Formats: sequence, C-alpha cells, structure tokens
Amino acid sequence: MSAVRLLVLGAVRRRGRAHGYQVRTDLESWGAHEWARATSGSVYHALKSAAKDGLLTAQDTAPSTAGGPPRIEYEITAEGERAFLEMLRTALSSRDPRLDQLAAAVGFIDDLPRAEALALLRDRARELAQWRASITTHLPPGTDLEEWGPVGAVLGLWLDTADSRARWTRGLIKRLEGGAFTMADDERAATDSSDSSDSAEQS
Repeated sequence: MSAVRLLVLGAVRRRGRAHGYQVRTDLESWGAHEWARATSGSVYHALKSAAKDGLLTAQDTAPSTAGGPPRIEYEITAEGERAFLEMLRTALSSRDPRLDQLAAAVGFIDDLPRAEALALLRDRARELAQWRASITTHLPPGTDLEEWGPVGAVLGLWLDTADSRARWTRGLIKRLEGGAFTMADDERAATDSSDSSDSAEQS
C-alpha cells in the first residue's frame, strides 16, 4: 500500500473533481509533503499511475490560471472508490502499518460511518494486545530486561512501541465514542433531518 496513493485518491474523492495542483495544495496543508513524502513529483506520479490503473479518470483539461499548459482534472472511479476504502480500512485495522499509511488513513477516517471506524480501531487494539503478549510469552516470570543486554533493549523497544500504539489507539477510540469528528453517517443524518424539517414546513 502506498500512503501517497491513499492520500491522492482521498483528496480527489473529497473534491469530486480536481487537478494536480489542487490535490498537492490540499496535501501540503496537512503537512503530508513532510510525513508522507507527498512531494509535487510523487503526487503527479500517483495521479497518473492511479489513472493508468483505472482508479481515476482524466477529464477534460482546465485552462491554467498561471498561463501554463492546460491542467488535467481527475475524478475517482468506482474501482478507485473500492481501492480507497480498502486501503483506508486496512491501515486503520492493522496493528503495524507504516506510520505514513496510518496517518493518511486517520486523516480520512471521517469518510467512514462512526460504527465502522470504531470497529476497525477495536480490531487494531486487539491485534496490538496479541502482539504485545507474543513478545513476552516465552520470557520467564519476573524477567528483568535490563539484565539481558542488547537483546533486552530490543525487547524493551518493541514493548514500548506496542504500549504507545495501543495507548494512542484507545485514545482515538474514546474520542470517537464521545462524538468527535463529523463522520460519514453524521452528515447523512444531518441531511435527512434537514429534509424532514423542510417537508414538515411545506406541509
């Protein structure tokens, strides 16, 4: 999975139709050029690659406001939608995706219904707990890792990593349970409520 591909598909999907400069500007506003290496070159390459793979369609070109060559606008395809959601779900539920992939997925977590996002994160928390247990399962009771030399330092690194990732995941779960973010189904509920109110006023 490529974090840049996930970011590019998600950015185009949110805009509905976008050219490369718009996608790059959106991602730079997230700082993704730093933590996901979503540089200008990688963004344009990801757009062209996704179009070649049928995940995006290249639409009519838009005139450049800067006087340069016309800009190609992209829209996500049905296959692109499936690929985007699959990458999003995999990154959120896996215990050990690359951090740039996890960060990209969390940035688009509100594209999912709240219950689904929570279920994916709970899967991740369970995997992290199992992973942590597997690290220590063969250690004798009362083991002092500091007495194990470099091997103990390695085990300590993985235990600290498991603990910090689990703590972060539990924190995000708690925030979502508390109503943080406007999730995909929250937007639909608000629209349905507005439509109902309009219908009642008209009647």
